[in-house]
This record gives sequence, C-alpha cells and structure tokens, in this order.
Amino acid sequence: MELTTPGSSPDPWLHRLREQVSAELAAYLADLATLVGIDSGSYTKPGVDRVGGWMADALRDLGGGIEVVPNPELGDTVVATFHGRGTARILVIGHTDTVFDPGTAAERPFLVEAGRAHGPGVCDMKSGLLAGVYALRALRALEPGIQPWLPCATLTFVANPDEEIGSPASTPVIRSLAAGHDAALVLENARANGDIVAARKGNLSLVLHLRGRAAHAGVEPEKGRSAVLEAAHKTVALHALNGRWPAVTCNVGVVRGGTRPNVVAEEALLEVDVRSPSRADLEAAEAAVREIAAGSTVPGVECEVELRGRHWPMERTAAAEALAATAAGIAGRLGFPLRGASTGGASDANTTAGEGLPSLDGLGPIGGLDHSPDEYVEVDSIVPRVTLLAALIRAIGEGAVPLRAADGEPGGR
Repeated sequence: MELTTPGSSPDPWLHRLREQVSAELAAYLADLATLVGIDSGSYTKPGVDRVGGWMADALRDLGGGIEVVPNPELGDTVVATFHGRGTARILVIGHTDTVFDPGTAAERPFLVEAGRAHGPGVCDMKSGLLAGVYALRALRALEPGIQPWLPCATLTFVANPDEEIGSPASTPVIRSLAAGHDAALVLENARANGDIVAARKGNLSLVLHLRGRAAHAGVEPEKGRSAVLEAAHKTVALHALNGRWPAVTCNVGVVRGGTRPNVVAEEALLEVDVRSPSRADLEAAEAAVREIAAGSTVPGVECEVELRGRHWPMERTAAAEALAATAAGIAGRLGFPLRGASTGGASDANTTAGEGLPSLDGLGPIGGLDHSPDEYVEVDSIVPRVTLLAALIRAIGEGAVPLRAADGEPGGR
C-alpha cells in the first residue's frame, strides 16, 4: 500500500519500516507463543521471572544495559537502558505478569484461529511487550551502518512484574526513572476498536477499619457499640459522594464485620475504591472519605483509614495531547485512523503521568476480552501497530514532539 494521506507525499522511510516489521511477523508470533506458554500470574514468581528473563535476553541482544531489581516474593523488575543519537529521553513500560493461575497455559495453549491469537495474557499484555522489542529491532535493522542506531538520546525499557496487582514492587522503580525522561510510552494493548489511551482516571484504594464494643445482643445490647451498624452508615455516606464531582466514583466493594448474630459487632471493615479523571477532584474526594471516616453516627465506634494504593490520573495535558496527535499523524500516513480514548482503569501510565511525565498508553496491537478465557489479539493489527510504535519512538527521539513548556520543564508538569 502507498503510505500517504490525501495531499501528502510518499513516506519512503515509513514504508521501509513497515516492510521490516512485516518480515518479522512469523518470528513475532513464534515468540508470542513462547511467552503465552509460560504461566506468569502475578504471584507465580518463577513464571514471571521466566518472562522477565526472556525480555532481559531480548533487550540485551539489542544492546541494552540490563539491571534486575530483585524481589523475594513477586517477580523481579527488569530495566534495560539504551543510548542513542537523538535529543529526547523515552521511558517504555510493559508488564510481564497476568491474572491467570498456574496451569492455565496448559489448559488454553496459544492458538491462532480466524485471524485472532488466543491464550492467557496474549492481549494483556505479552503481545504489547513484544511490540516494544520488535519496534526496537526494526529501528536497528533499518540503519545498520549508523551508530548509535537508536534515534533518541536514551530509551529505558521497564519490564514490570506486578502491574496486575497495582505495581507495588515496580512503582518505586518507575517513579525514580520518570524524572530523567521526557515522555513515557506504555505498551498495554489498543482498545478493541483500535483506540489508544490518552487519559486514565486516577484511583484510590482505601480500607476503613472500624472498632466498637462487643456485647450480648439479647441480654444487654445497650452496652455494645456496633461497628457493623456504623459501617452501614458510612457505606451510605460514601456512596452519596458519587456525582459530587464530575465523573468521580466512590464504591464500597467489600464489607466484612461481626462474629455471631447474637453478638453486637465489635469490628467491621470496608474496602473502598475512588476514581477521578482529575487530580484535584481525586484529592477532594479523598478528603471527603477521610472526613466520613473521622465522624461517627454510632457513639463510641472509632475508625482508622489504611491507604492501600493511589494512582494519580493520567490527564490530557498539552504535552500528552501533542504525543497523541503525533501518533495519530503517523497512523494516518500508515493508512488507518487513530483516536485517543479515556478510560476508568489505571495502568503504569498513571504513575508516569502522576510524576509529571507526558504519557501515552495502549500502544500494543489491537485486542480485547482481557482477563477472560476468550482474550484475543487481532493478528492483522500487529504489523501496523509495531510500525506505529517504532515511528513514534523516532519522532519523539528526534524532537518532533513539543514535550516541554517555555520554561524548559516537561509540558505535563
């Protein structure tokens, strides 16, 4: 196909890039079969480390300097650093873990059928990991006589072992790297309709621990202080926060408490999820949750708040919009439309955006039905999406994307 848009001139470099990626499709699918065949649920450390080891070997073969950040319980975080000839510094992130239990890979082995690849983690996100590897391979192959071959000053590739459980081990690594980069590209797969992700809600995970006083519910209930009753009042108050700020949601998803029906409940627990598209509203919602926790409808019941996790929103800053517009422009020259969607789910892009780094997500192949037995990737999307990623790395690396404000600070800060 002619890689042009109406009124534009042919783009020989982009055409050669796509041809290079296309020539590697069979190898990509073979590697995808290998990775999907490894059980790597977040708590299956041996499997996660096998995928991480595969990534380390692949990135080392491309010339990356490899650092492995060990973890005794979860998988190890793999960090590969490349140095090149461009002006910008790019952080690339993909995760090696899935949501599936040991044995799933044997129960549902990798399969390509009717134009779709299937298997546990095929979409979320082993195909995205490979998109990063094969984009770099294509860039290197196009200019074998030029050293350094990488068209950006620095590219750091993080293979995150625990994204599916909120990245508890890898988040400090990602945060420490963010300050030294100009843009972040996250390799979650594109939406089923082809959209990439330009914005994500931030989320807050809180646990409210309530403590009252136990008593016999039939003999002397007046001596008790019911933590369960207080939990009910707090649940109603927390759900009343929905709609107070635009698109902010508050959900009490887990309620536990009490021991027996004839005992006034001494303890109760609420697990709360709060989501917001803006940081300011997420901060306001958190303050409101803590205010509800501090108050008491049932006298004598106390409440402590445990913060289990916080991801700041991935907001549509000017620099993030510039990234999305550049990606859309490249896609147009490749012959397909590209839109940037907003979603309520969090990813590592929330972490990079929360650190002020212009970020773009959903840059893997097109797929869907994540976390289910029917998870899939559209095989025909692999070549154009890997080509898009490689071309985007080049555009950012060579300074074609306005990522900094007039004062020199990253445009997302």
